[in-house]
Amino acid sequence: MSTTGEPTGSRQFSPWATGFALFAATAMIVLGVFHALMGLTALINDEFYARLRNYTFDFDLTGWGWIHLISGIIIAIAGYSLLSGALWARIVGIVLAALSAIVNFLWLPYYPVWSIIAIALAFAVIWALSRIDENTMLPGR
Repeated sequence: MSTTGEPTGSRQFSPWATGFALFAATAMIVLGVFHALMGLTALINDEFYARLRNYTFDFDLTGWGWIHLISGIIIAIAGYSLLSGALWARIVGIVLAALSAIVNFLWLPYYPVWSIIAIALAFAVIWALSRIDENTMLPGR
């Protein structure tokens, strides 16, 4: 018994926290797939996206494709590892979601609709991950 009268090692089950965690993990996997698809599209057919002139963040579309593909794979892996409920996965998830929002903001002129969707999804992930406490129980734990 601990000093609070609860058995040591016991956890309170919070359906809301569990729902936030599952939402964040699933949203990160979806966000990673979005990134990877945008990156593959830029790598396979860079004529798909509009060509911009005098854009401040003017990278070659092949470079943007690699940025999106690599970040998408990393975000999807982090979302999958978030299902384990590890604290490091929450911290990495918040950082990656913030970086995803920044990358999609810079990508906004090339493909505005998907960029806005990805930015909104990144902010939803940040919100959900910040609402999870250390007592959250996930199905895999």
